[in-house]
Amino acid sequence: MGEYHHNIDEKGRIVLPGKFREDRTKIVVTRGLEKCLYLYTMEDWEKVVNKLNELPFTKKDARTFMRSFFAGASVCEFDKMGRINITSPLVSYANLTKECVVIGVNDRIEIWDKDLFESFMDDNSSKLEEIAENLFEVSSEAL
Repeated sequence: MGEYHHNIDEKGRIVLPGKFREDRTKIVVTRGLEKCLYLYTMEDWEKVVNKLNELPFTKKDARTFMRSFFAGASVCEFDKMGRINITSPLVSYANLTKECVVIGVNDRIEIWDKDLFESFMDDNSSKLEEIAENLFEVSSEAL
């Protein structure tokens, strides 16, 4: 959980908050949705991989998604300063230039370009009530 602001340097290195590094030496970084990056612990990455392995390879959408998701994935190790080095294709994909927003989202971390994140939040802030209502509708049977 949480939102943190960090800069990415010209070599593609970014510091992750200490709470996201707890007793970890490696993390998987891949293309996310909405032009951000998804970061997973090795344990959570295995869960995602197992779930994706259930998709039928005969479905074009499954193959397309898996190609994008896995082709961009890389295992990153933390250096002594708590930084990871993000590959240049991933930096380009997420339009990371300098100012970044690092957020905790349940089982993953997301890294956003600051301007893209602010735009995403602005575009969706007025829809949050409707989104929540649609996601959390209580069926009449449950009452």
